[in-house]
This record gives sequence, C-alpha cells and structure tokens, in this order.
Amino acid sequence: MTPYARPVMGTPESFDDWHAPLRHVRAADVSADTSQTSGMRRFEAISGKATGSRDLWMGETHVSPAARSGDHHHGKAETAIYVVTGHPVFVFMEDDRETRIETGPGDYIFVPPFVPHREENPSPDEEAVVVIARTTQEAIVVNLPSLRAQVTPDD
Repeated sequence: MTPYARPVMGTPESFDDWHAPLRHVRAADVSADTSQTSGMRRFEAISGKATGSRDLWMGETHVSPAARSGDHHHGKAETAIYVVTGHPVFVFMEDDRETRIETGPGDYIFVPPFVPHREENPSPDEEAVVVIARTTQEAIVVNLPSLRAQVTPDD
C-alpha cells in the first residue's frame, strides 16, 4: 500500500487527487441554472455540477437598483459574502427585531446555517453584486414567507 492510498486529514484521498487539473470558469460561462429567490439573480461558477467540487459552492448574486430579495436561508451551509459593487443591505432578525447591516465594496458578511435573511439594494441606479461561497457544493436555497418563519434542520 502506498502512503497515498489512505485518506489523511489535510491531504488528498488518493495520489490521483494530487494531479487533478485546475478548473477555469470564465465569466461568460457562469450559469443562472441554480436555485433562485425573487428580487435577485444567482449565478453558479464553482459547484459539483460545474467543476466537480466536492465541498464548495461559489458564485455571485446581482440585486437590481431599488430591489430586495425574498426572505430565505441556505440550510446547513455556512455562507461567506464579499461585496464587489454597490451598497447592499443584509437584513435578519435579532432579538425579535429586524437588524440591518449596510455594506460597501470590499466588505464581507458571514451568514450562519439556517439563518433567515434577505438582501436589499437601496440605490436607485446602481446594481449590487456580491461573490458568495458556501460550505456545500449544492446551491441550497429555502425561500420563506418572512424572516420570522420557523426554520428547522429538515428545511
């Protein structure tokens, strides 16, 4: 048995994993064929379907000027967000009241699993674009009737 035949934490599962090719997804090749929420457009770049990713989903979200997304959560996935353009606002419930985080280019947001939230773009003329990474290679999106909706791990 070679030293590469068994999985070791922090190393590839096999010798072949050391030689897997890098995957290049061009901007023109990102796909809108992913779960969507009203008021925004999601584009998938890195996923099991697009690149063979095992544990990661990455893409971008666009929110039009003066628009807001529907309320939603991303199931068991942790979500990291990087603001590219615009000044999106991220809204969630805290102590039974809506809390708003106003952002700008270069800012980051972390969304824990199962946390209901929405994105808003208060600008009347500038689109808000963010890059999103999730800890699952599937684009989990659970649309909700409100931020106060009861969320369970089965969602």
